[in-house]
Amino acid sequence: MFRFPRRALPLAVALIVLIALHLAPQAHAQAYPSKPLRMLVPFAPGGVSDIVARLVSPRLAEALGQSVVVENRVGAGGVIATELAAKAAPDGYTLLTVFDNFAANPYLYKSATYDPVKDFASIGQAVRSRIVVVVNPRLGVKTLDELVRLSNSRKDAMTYASAGGGTSSHLIAELLKLTTGIEATAVHYKGGAPAITDLLGGQVDMMVATMSIALPHVRAGKLNAIAVTSGNRTSLLPGVPAVGETYPGFEAQSWVGFVAPAGTPRAIITRLNAELGKAVAMPQVREKLEGLGFEVALGTPEAFGEWIASESVRWSRVIRERRITVE
Repeated sequence: MFRFPRRALPLAVALIVLIALHLAPQAHAQAYPSKPLRMLVPFAPGGVSDIVARLVSPRLAEALGQSVVVENRVGAGGVIATELAAKAAPDGYTLLTVFDNFAANPYLYKSATYDPVKDFASIGQAVRSRIVVVVNPRLGVKTLDELVRLSNSRKDAMTYASAGGGTSSHLIAELLKLTTGIEATAVHYKGGAPAITDLLGGQVDMMVATMSIALPHVRAGKLNAIAVTSGNRTSLLPGVPAVGETYPGFEAQSWVGFVAPAGTPRAIITRLNAELGKAVAMPQVREKLEGLGFEVALGTPEAFGEWIASESVRWSRVIRERRITVE
């Protein structure tokens, strides 16, 4: 029987420990998942993030061999669910569906104590939605330049509808004002539907809206689309210029993605990214998402992490400079 020399025993023990430490994460990842996952959604059923979560969760469950339970935790603009996810165990069993206000909320809500960069491990962006600046035809403008000139010529400020304080329709409108010098007073609604209804009725002058909610009315001639806020034009409205064509560097969009608590093993993040990518790429899922005005856009965890970091910097500046507060 072979015996280690006494002097070699400490070295052998250290080697065994190192091998065990190296293999432990791999074994954990290979065993994952061994129980159901929960996918937290910060908003009520029927919203954008909820729709995306409920479309991908059955496909993710099938790929992982475990159920994925979608759990809506509503409150404080998404802060409640986000705080819950930040404090969850970093074991891959708690996922958070994040919307475009994820990076802005810490600067909007005093109750938000999470850091969107440090407290989460990015899995990937799932979809994005083009944003379009639309006006009521009675305003008599058809381009962004005409809107700026009208604003400069009026003694009273125009009004714009938003889907709610702190939403993308609010923050992007404020970024547009900051960039162009347009003066417009926010009128907040409880959702995009009532906001667009009042825009159609002429109670407000303009709105920064997702393509899914605005496009049918633009095509029907009930609203004028004067610009898209993405970095380039969209095939959905090829004749409508991007804001960045007149104001270089301007780019803003609505998006939905997935994150996990910080410290979640890299192997698990990689697997979740791959499986979510397959889920949103399935023809029936992609067709449903595109029918709602979304573009499938799941990239790497690193790319999504960089995007969240850049969004955090951007919106903190806008919120500070425009002195935006949310009750």
